[in-house]
Amino acid sequence: MNSFLKIFLLVVLALVAIKLLPLTLAMGCVLGLAVAGLVLVGVSALAGMLAVAVGIVAALAPLWIPVLAIAGLIAVIRRFGPRTVAA
Repeated sequence: MNSFLKIFLLVVLALVAIKLLPLTLAMGCVLGLAVAGLVLVGVSALAGMLAVAVGIVAALAPLWIPVLAIAGLIAVIRRFGPRTVAA
């Protein structure tokens, strides 16, 4: 390929890139804002789910705290109880 043709094509490509730069920049900004909005929605949804989970745990506390205490007591009794030898 001719050197003049190579240089001419590079100049044409550079001009096209310069002409399309504002459009590309605008599309990048719009895409960046969209991603930031989706991240904010995701974080707020995660915070909402965490709040619901904490609420459920707090509402069920009268059930699971005594069950956990009984399970701990049984574990302590089994640990310090008499050892049985397997035959």
